[in-house]
Formats: sequence, structure tokens, C-alpha cells
Amino acid sequence: MTSQDALSEAEIESNWVGGDAPQLNSTVTLVDYDPEWPKLFEREAERIRGVLGEQVLVLEHVGSTSVPGLCAKPCVDILLEVPDSDAEGAYLPALEAAGYRLVIREPDWEKHRCFKGPDTNINLHVYSPGNGQTPRYRLFRDRLRSHLEELELYAAKKRELGAREWKYIQQYAEAKTAVVEEILGRARAEQYDGYSQAYAEHAAKSVTNACYDRPAIVDLAGDVSGRRVLDVGCAAGHLSALLAERGADVLGVDASAGMVSVARREFGEVARFDVVDISGPLPLPDASIDVITASLVLHYLPDWTATLAEFRRVLRPGGVLVFSVHHPGEDWRWFDKDDYFQLELLEDDFGLDGKPHPVRFYRRPLSWTFQAVRDAGFAVDRLVEPMPVPAAAETDPKWAANLRTKPRFLYFRAVSPS
Repeated sequence: MTSQDALSEAEIESNWVGGDAPQLNSTVTLVDYDPEWPKLFEREAERIRGVLGEQVLVLEHVGSTSVPGLCAKPCVDILLEVPDSDAEGAYLPALEAAGYRLVIREPDWEKHRCFKGPDTNINLHVYSPGNGQTPRYRLFRDRLRSHLEELELYAAKKRELGAREWKYIQQYAEAKTAVVEEILGRARAEQYDGYSQAYAEHAAKSVTNACYDRPAIVDLAGDVSGRRVLDVGCAAGHLSALLAERGADVLGVDASAGMVSVARREFGEVARFDVVDISGPLPLPDASIDVITASLVLHYLPDWTATLAEFRRVLRPGGVLVFSVHHPGEDWRWFDKDDYFQLELLEDDFGLDGKPHPVRFYRRPLSWTFQAVRDAGFAVDRLVEPMPVPAAAETDPKWAANLRTKPRFLYFRAVSPS
């Protein structure tokens, strides 16, 4: 269960350590949940801590065997973080001396390594701090543990896919990506529910939102008077209200019920708001929208293909899509990543009300973003790296200076051809 792109057979083979990658060439064996699995994890965890000592920064039971009631392959997945998983000399000899065997090495993807156990069927996944997989594993595990309907959905998909024949077990794992992302999308939306009001208050006056992002989106949207506007990822409704003030007929949609509740309370008199997961079909007729705005939302999705196709479907010919995303150069620099050209899941903290509020999103190279828009059939009309409006200097001089000198967000205006 990773955010990794699907691997070719050649890549699967090249990542395998010490010979050819084992082939399954069969269906996948899934068994009912076994209460012994947590005990096996604890035994392995004790052994790993004994072997690596202070090298162990994170050690957790993840994957399907960590979720009571979920069917699984009888293989315990363990997540280990060490100070630097690329520095194999610091931990590999000790693990090998204890009987662990390195089987997968992927230094160009999250510095990932995978070991098999000395006497128990395990996958020991090794990463460095700051990787995108640790929060992903945790969020997915905890979502399945706390939502029976999600567990049942995932179990049904596993059984469906497990009944097919696969050459490599990796291919079975990758086939689950769609349902995993669907579940993670709901989990992330629910995370926002807990601090919707705090976010609404922040977004109303934040220099980044009020003096930088919203003005740029409105400028690119152009004259919206009398136009039907779909504001995707509307959050607390500030952009929707701004567009409505300019004469647009606005429908704001967001996956977070908490955000939509705040938007309806604050701006329900000027715009309509609905809970909609944009990773799925939009509840709108074909060619029913003139302008789509998507402010800082698409980077939450690992794959834009289905979403952009839906945007194209609901836009009238000649309709406009305006969206902003994190600037690819800024995310790469800010999170100190080695490979700019990777699709990576990142975690940051909003920390709006003195409490931790983790948010997770994907970074990707500019070329990927541009090509995704082109592949969806849009013509890119403008690409903008905006400046904050003059009022920013009065509101927060320090942040205004940052926004004038460093890339923060990137803006696209794309047109749906006639």
C-alpha cells in the first residue's frame, strides 16, 4: 500500500536484490484475520529494537495484518524509520547478522528498503524520517480500524483482485491503488472537519489566502458576471463568495462536510454549497458550467486523470478552468527532497489553533502538471507566478516580502476547446 507509480516488470526485477524477483503466476492467498498477527509483530519489534537500538526512530505494525477483522496475506508488514535508510552500513550488517535478508532496494523512491524475516513471514519496510509513506500507512490503517464500512469495502476489493492471476505480487498491490486512494480521500477530508472553523477564520485574513491566492484566481477567472461557476475545493467558502459578489452563479463543493457546513453558514445567502468528492464523478450535467475554479486542491490527488476528465465533461465548449497548486520548485526545496522529478506524498502541519493539524499532499514536477492538463484535452492559456496585492504589505510585511521573492503557488488558466 504505497503511493508509488506502477512499476514495469523490468523495474520490479531491477529493484530485487540477489537474483530474479520471485514470480507468483497465480492467484493471491488471502486468509481471515488472525489474532496472532499483532503478537508476531511485537516479537519482531522487540528483536529489531534489540538489534538496532537507537537507530530505531519509528517502528509500527502496518498493512492489513494490523487491522482487526481484515482478511490479508499471512505476512506481517512492519514500518521502520532509521536516521538515513540510504546509509545501509549503519543498520544492514546488524539486521543481516540477526537473520534478516534485504530483498528490495529502491533508493530513488523514498529511500525504501525491504527485508524478509529470519523465521517469520514479514515485510520490514525501511525508510528515512520525512518520507511520505509513514503518514500514509498510519492514516489508512487508522481509517480501516475506525470505519467498518471502509474495512468491508477494502476487503471486498482485495478478494476480487486476489482471485485473479498475477505474475508478481507487486502487481496485485498496485491494482489496489484506486480503492486505497478512495478511502484515503475520505480520511483526509474528515481530518479537516475537526478544524473547519479555525481554518475559516485563518483563511479570511491570511495574507497568503486573502492577498495572494484569491486575487490571483479571480484575476484569471476574468469576467464571471452571469456565468455558472463551479468552485472546487471551496473549503470555508471565501472564494465562492468573492466570485458571487462579481455576479457569478456559484456552486461550491468540498469533500469535507465540516468545511461545507461553515461555508453554508457564512455564505449560504450568496452561493450554494455541497459535499462532493472530486476524485469521483461530479453530480452535474454535461456542459453545464462556464468556469471552474480549483484553489489549492489538486495537489491532494495522486492522479488527476479522472478529475480533469470530469472537469472537461461539465465545462461548456470554450469554458475555463482556473486552478492553483503548490509551486513544484518550492515544495522540492522546502521539503529538502533529493529527486525533483518524483511524485511524492508530503506531510505538513497547519497548526492553526495551537494544535497539530497534519495535512498531506503530493508534489510533482511542473512538466507532469502541464502534461496532465494537456492530456485531458485542455489548452493552457496562461501560466502565472503572481505577486501579492499591495494590501499584503500592510497586513503582514514579512509574509508579503516572502511572497514577492520566493515561489509559493503556481496558477493555470486552461480552456476547454470547442
